[in-house]
Amino acid sequence: MSIRTFEPKFMRVGILSAALQELTPREVRDADPDRAIEDWIAFAAELGADELQLSAALHPSETDVPPDAMLDPVANTLDLRRPFDAARARRVQAALETNGITFSDVAYFDNLLHHDPAVRRKKHEFLRRVFDAASALGVGAVCGFVGRNAELTLEQNLAEFESAFVPLLEDAKSRRLVFRVEQCPMPGWTTDDSFYNNIAYTPGSWIALHRICERHKVGDQFRIHYDPSHAILMGQDTRSVFQYLKDAGYNFLIAGFHVKGQVVDARGVAAWGYGGQTIQRGDWKNGRPSPDAADQLNAWKKQVVLAEHELPGTARHDPLAYLQNRTVDWLDHQLAARELLQLDVEKTPLVVEHEYPKARIQDRTRLAPILQGSIAFVRRIDQAAASMYALQHEVLAAQDIPVQGTGRQPYRS
Repeated sequence: MSIRTFEPKFMRVGILSAALQELTPREVRDADPDRAIEDWIAFAAELGADELQLSAALHPSETDVPPDAMLDPVANTLDLRRPFDAARARRVQAALETNGITFSDVAYFDNLLHHDPAVRRKKHEFLRRVFDAASALGVGAVCGFVGRNAELTLEQNLAEFESAFVPLLEDAKSRRLVFRVEQCPMPGWTTDDSFYNNIAYTPGSWIALHRICERHKVGDQFRIHYDPSHAILMGQDTRSVFQYLKDAGYNFLIAGFHVKGQVVDARGVAAWGYGGQTIQRGDWKNGRPSPDAADQLNAWKKQVVLAEHELPGTARHDPLAYLQNRTVDWLDHQLAARELLQLDVEKTPLVVEHEYPKARIQDRTRLAPILQGSIAFVRRIDQAAASMYALQHEVLAAQDIPVQGTGRQPYRS
């Protein structure tokens, strides 16, 4: 028997800058792109965050997807229409130092396996500019999607990943970067019946993709930025996902977190099941996909008829829903991460992603207290989980004192 001191380890709490796209008015940031970054760094400090996940995206004048067709419009807080050179990097780093904030990573969420060669090339060129900006800022990771070639089956997309995505990981490796993949299935990316349009959507596919990466010596560049809201959307729970990764020997894959929930509507599930609305959505007109972007938004009814995104802390405490995997059990989520994953906890980003539709307010004054409350909730949940873990798995274990009760178990709901 030995006595171990109580030393809980906490994750760094951040926020994704897409939470408020219009923090800096378009006419200001188009003329002075780095003003948008400076403003968001100051805002993140005001909100009580440790870190900022910097959102990058093709400028609205350059993107192939109209904003009206997006469920959650992305933010080009990082504007890369001109190179992110050393002078721009110094300006941004000065703002970070002034506000006591760091970047968790740079985020660019797009379909990097797009079926159109010209569109794909444009996205890949932009991602490489994101890589360059991350390197200039001394940021070690970029977060995003893999995507899917919609003209091919999921099986055929494995070859697409090997031929088109592995070279991107090789570019990341040359810059000493890691690419962290968020696992959203992106059901609304297409007006066809496909639900899974980002092939890196679940642990089985993560492992298959990582094995491809291993063959090409870029396994260390491929990691997962886990978002529990997407697991809930697919009927999964965090503890079972993490246990599966551990059982398979891949519990090193998760290297960051989006803290975003999902509240499943039992009525919507009764109507459509977990595949979402499949017919009469409104994204087709006259027997073909509508050319109107506002109509194309209806493709997202595959998701929104059965679930709504949760900003952490805004949904009611609902133990029955936790047991049914219909919303996120935040405390167990943070406990399971410590118990089942290979993490350097104190260097692991816990990034609040705000996509709760009814609270997506493009008004700084109104939104600030909402985001402050969510960040405070996330921080305290993580502190509670860290304290439980340290007490049970370190302090009590060192003295051979058993932990009481059973707790939530994987593969059971």
